[in-house]
Amino acid sequence: MATIADETQKEVTEFYDESAEFWENMWGEHMHQGFYDPGVQPSLSDSRSAQVRMVDEALRFAGVSDDPSKRPKRAVDVGCGIGGASFYIAKKYGAECHGINISSVQIQRAQALVISEGLADKVFFQVGDALEQPFPDNHFDLVWSMECAEHIPDKKKFMSELARVTAPGGIIIITGLCHRDLKPYEDSLPPEEDNVMNKINTTFYHPGCCSPSDYAKIAESLSLQDIKTADWSEHVAPFYPAVINSALTWETVAFLLQSGPQSRRRALGMPLMVEGYNMKVLKYAIITCRKPE
Repeated sequence: MATIADETQKEVTEFYDESAEFWENMWGEHMHQGFYDPGVQPSLSDSRSAQVRMVDEALRFAGVSDDPSKRPKRAVDVGCGIGGASFYIAKKYGAECHGINISSVQIQRAQALVISEGLADKVFFQVGDALEQPFPDNHFDLVWSMECAEHIPDKKKFMSELARVTAPGGIIIITGLCHRDLKPYEDSLPPEEDNVMNKINTTFYHPGCCSPSDYAKIAESLSLQDIKTADWSEHVAPFYPAVINSALTWETVAFLLQSGPQSRRRALGMPLMVEGYNMKVLKYAIITCRKPE
């Protein structure tokens, strides 16, 4: 009998398989959200540069050094899409970078792009499960996972696997969607907020949705150090109106009519994201930490 985790993985894989080409044509090789100045109304070109800015801001927040003697020499991108962040990190630091993804379609595209990027000797992609990574212990100076964690039901196992492949002294960076931290007097979200989050989680396949502080507690339980979290919601919220506006084209309508159910479901669910941000229950968080020496 298939488990909930198996079914979620199947649906997530189907979505990324069927939407990869369209996303690349619309948004480029960075298959993640952008980092904007609060309150902007971005154009499509603004959004592409904001995606690159997101990578830089995450590296800066985590304290990844640009010093040639301290910068990462070996990195892994867990949930790598078609390789945008992997390429950027490899070029920025001169690092060897590995990427894994459950979508074979996206991995095939990443493997093709690595040639055109001139990085065939630096960047390597393979189909892989974030919960059972095909890498040895203590292997990477930088472990990067952008907008992958929300699709994984077992957050502790996910973070344990990230920690396992991190070299002593290495940095872990996780970004993605969460619900807000609970207040000291709350045991759970109030019904109105919980209802919106349930709709978002169902539409976008976010099982076991948790808060930034939940990730921090897991990191503490794994004896990770220098744990930091930040709420970047105001910097990411402009992305969704930009996506909705970009969808109002004949090209997008034609894609949705021809696409599979996963793509249509998520496209129609975009207003839920806007509602969640407006209610301040949906959060875009960054969590960083370091493995002890």
